[in-house]
Amino acid sequence: MAKVSLILDTRKKSKSRNTGLYPIVLKVFHKKNRMLRLGHYTSPAGWDSKNHLLRRSSAANNGLDCQKINAELGDKFHWAKQVVYELGDSIDQLDVDLLLDHIKVRWDTEQDFEIKKKVDNNISLSQWGSVLIKRKRAANIPGTAQWYQSGVDAMTKFNNGKDMMLYDITLTFLRDFEAQQLKKGNSKNTIGMYMRAIRSIYNSAIKEDQFVPIKNPFDHYRSPSKARTKKKAVAKVKIMDLKNLEYEQESPLWHAKNYALIMFYCRGMNFIDLVKLKVKNIEGDRLLYGRSKTGDPFSVRITESLEDILKFYLKGKRPEDYLLPTNYDGSTKHFQKYKSQRRRMNERLKIIAKDAGIEGEFTTYYIRHSWATIAKFMGISTEIISEGLGHNSLRTTEIYLKSFTNTVLDEANQIIVS
Repeated sequence: MAKVSLILDTRKKSKSRNTGLYPIVLKVFHKKNRMLRLGHYTSPAGWDSKNHLLRRSSAANNGLDCQKINAELGDKFHWAKQVVYELGDSIDQLDVDLLLDHIKVRWDTEQDFEIKKKVDNNISLSQWGSVLIKRKRAANIPGTAQWYQSGVDAMTKFNNGKDMMLYDITLTFLRDFEAQQLKKGNSKNTIGMYMRAIRSIYNSAIKEDQFVPIKNPFDHYRSPSKARTKKKAVAKVKIMDLKNLEYEQESPLWHAKNYALIMFYCRGMNFIDLVKLKVKNIEGDRLLYGRSKTGDPFSVRITESLEDILKFYLKGKRPEDYLLPTNYDGSTKHFQKYKSQRRRMNERLKIIAKDAGIEGEFTTYYIRHSWATIAKFMGISTEIISEGLGHNSLRTTEIYLKSFTNTVLDEANQIIVS
């Protein structure tokens, strides 16, 4: 038989890093244990475990309306027990997570709106979004800051230009937003980008004890599936054709060709990591750097082909000098400068691709994709490719490698059947 109880979760991992207090939770046991946080915190001395109440006399509860909170906790405990009673024998057909869903639905139905706002800490999307944006800018991760901002701006515009509370973001709201974006003609990739940004902000507020939802709409919402972008991974022979192109030394196209090859030789290095390189990143026969997106350290052995290019850029430079003329310092202040550099690089790659006989689009991203695809086609395992790219999960790499073009698959099939 299922059991529910109201307790103070005093496990070490549950302790709030900000206040040192512990969460009051609904403990549900039905074949397995689950803890559901209720949005209130106190100390062991501030919790009456026998009567399931906040102690008004405890210093930890100073400033709290204990009478109101105790009434709210009592109601939730009552509704949870009522759900178990009403389900009767049919409860045996449910697992503990489905039972929790039933309890949450009852809470959502019964709970007074003003109490709900109190539980949810009354924080808005732009308020918490601004906190995260400032953090990313301070950490010199302007790309992520811009991603958050674009999500907040899109959602605010949909809400008639008004900020919105996090508790107003419901499953219905998300689906309405998605429908409106599709009607406007935005791609699924763009909508997915907005939704992932909002989800990240929303879940961050929960993790940092700023917000406690009754139901998390993202538990039941899935971002639109990405449209299969036609990525034409460049064959190894075409990379060699690119390498053999000749341009006037130190001309923009000459530099762009070198940058493309450095990125390819460094396991599909991101352009932002390339332009941030300093001479001191080279130690012996290795190039060491931290990936901007994740901060993960990378160590790439300098091959003979890579060394031939680096020799030119190392001449007369000190350890603190930037390796390339691009010299982007990674700061938010100069992020627009970086974006301009990336745009010019892609414009030049378009010319280089044409000269090398590479059909279709060819950008800095395609260099990274080509490295991964060539590696896969040569029989290198997905695990090693994932490590080389710096992905945090094999799933990411598997998605990355899904976009083999028909040409690549046709070539593979020819090898198999001949």
